Amino acid sequence: MNKRLILLAIIGLFIFQACEKDEVDPGNGGGEEIAISWAAAADSSSSSFIYSYWNPADAYFYKNNSNNPEFTYWPQAHALDVAIDAYERTGDNLYFTTINDWYEGVKAKNGNTFLNVFYDDMEWNALAMLRAYNATDQERYKTAAISVWEDIQTGWNDNAGGGISWKKDQPYSKNACSNGPACILAARLYQQFGDEADKEWALDIYGWEKDNLFNPASGAVYDNINTRTGETQMAWIFTYNQGTFLGSALELYNITGEKNYLNDAQKAADYTLNTLVNSGDRLLKDEGADDGGLFKGIFVRYFTQLILHPDLSDGTRNRYLQFLKYNAEKLWQEGTDKNKLLYGTYWKNKPGSTIDLSTQTSGATLIEAVALLEAEGLINP
Repeated sequence: MNKRLILLAIIGLFIFQACEKDEVDPGNGGGEEIAISWAAAADSSSSSFIYSYWNPADAYFYKNNSNNPEFTYWPQAHALDVAIDAYERTGDNLYFTTINDWYEGVKAKNGNTFLNVFYDDMEWNALAMLRAYNATDQERYKTAAISVWEDIQTGWNDNAGGGISWKKDQPYSKNACSNGPACILAARLYQQFGDEADKEWALDIYGWEKDNLFNPASGAVYDNINTRTGETQMAWIFTYNQGTFLGSALELYNITGEKNYLNDAQKAADYTLNTLVNSGDRLLKDEGADDGGLFKGIFVRYFTQLILHPDLSDGTRNRYLQFLKYNAEKLWQEGTDKNKLLYGTYWKNKPGSTIDLSTQTSGATLIEAVALLEAEGLINP
């Protein structure tokens, strides 16, 4: 039997083990669902994710589960994050091999460089590579992350008083998606390696975004400001911008201990839970496929870090846990194609047969997140 068939058989076993735990329990009168083993669910989810989306020959993630070879740079970072999540949880060589091979494959597909015209795209990849360094101790990942960070710094200009531009040829466009992740990256580099300049970068970037794109009354994070027109795009409020803003606030709280940062993180989280949900069922809203398909997963990643923070009050933590667990249960019990282990853009509805990498990554991120919370004793299996 070849390796692919063996892997498929293993995935099938994982799926069976994970799925059998969320069937209706006849002993409960046929109406109550028993607990889900999130570790088993994550085993089947992440192994299937690698099997269905990873191109082992060229070492990058396909655009969809139909092996579309089109290369898209920024989702590679978030797909790598899922592999790292799974590797840190299990130590499985399947994920280590993926992490190890990703470096050369993605670099080659991106023109033999990790640099890009989009500052936010570089930030996502630098963050993922820093995590890869911490997971594997491979110096090349550290070197690459720092090199990309140095290029990201060139995106800061005086338009609108500062901030990192969205794109190298558009210095007038200052976006939440290019400032939140940059702040997180700078803060994490400072925390790990102690360069005071990185701390100053983190503080300056956060200060600019809060002053220009954050509504302190509501907790909303606006998408961008066009400095040529002076117009702030307040109509575009997305889960991923909420997620990286609360993530950056949390990182600065860790650095400074100043409570206002933790308060900002909670405001951004509460806005998301109260506003960026479907009114009928309180699930995180459908933000479409392709780029939008990744938005919820990014929010989930940083929201999970907030839940795990020891300084969060018990009441707030419990409220956040219930929300995330509810979204995961709906995805796993109702929105997952259990035959192919696929997820859609709306976590309550079954997906189609072909799902793009971004959308699948969000679902896989959510399942790994609740498995982490289960491992930490915050969710009971």
